[in-house]
Amino acid sequence: METDQTPLRDRTIILGVTGSIAAFKAADIISRLTEAGAEVYPVMTSNATRFIAPLTLQTLARNPVSVDLWAEEQDWQPGHIELADRADLLLVAPATAHCIALLANGLAPDLLSSIHLATRAPVVIAPAMNGKMLDHPATQANIQTLMERGYHFIDPDQGMLACGYEGRGKLASVEAIVNYVVSFLRER
Repeated sequence: METDQTPLRDRTIILGVTGSIAAFKAADIISRLTEAGAEVYPVMTSNATRFIAPLTLQTLARNPVSVDLWAEEQDWQPGHIELADRADLLLVAPATAHCIALLANGLAPDLLSSIHLATRAPVVIAPAMNGKMLDHPATQANIQTLMERGYHFIDPDQGMLACGYEGRGKLASVEAIVNYVVSFLRER
């Protein structure tokens, strides 16, 4: 039995949230990670904000939500570099095919992908997308590239997808994601 109710105490997690219908689950992920003692900094893509409001994640994380790379121009120091340096883990959940492709190819057109390139923290990715998109050779090649670089993946679940299809591609359960993160960070 777990005696430490805050196994993630003193751990800083950047939670990348991308433009998937599963983005609403980020609220529960944040709640569970903060309950476990983590300091969570949500970073949303602009498409993610179409599915869930940044204010929801900010309230649950008790930290500002970062969305816009260009909002940093008020300060001389790039905030995304400071955030990338502070991270013990970069968790991307949900991760779309687009996001996975950006990460695999080292592209940085937005805040999340820029933080990704700047951090030296381990990266854990929880994909969520239509099963056909997940199985596409390009997506599979991008996942393989990232795995070869030492990235970690939380396999998506089978089930009814938002597009109406039944199959693989549904974001792993919040419980599975949080348990994975706790186990992963305990080993480090």
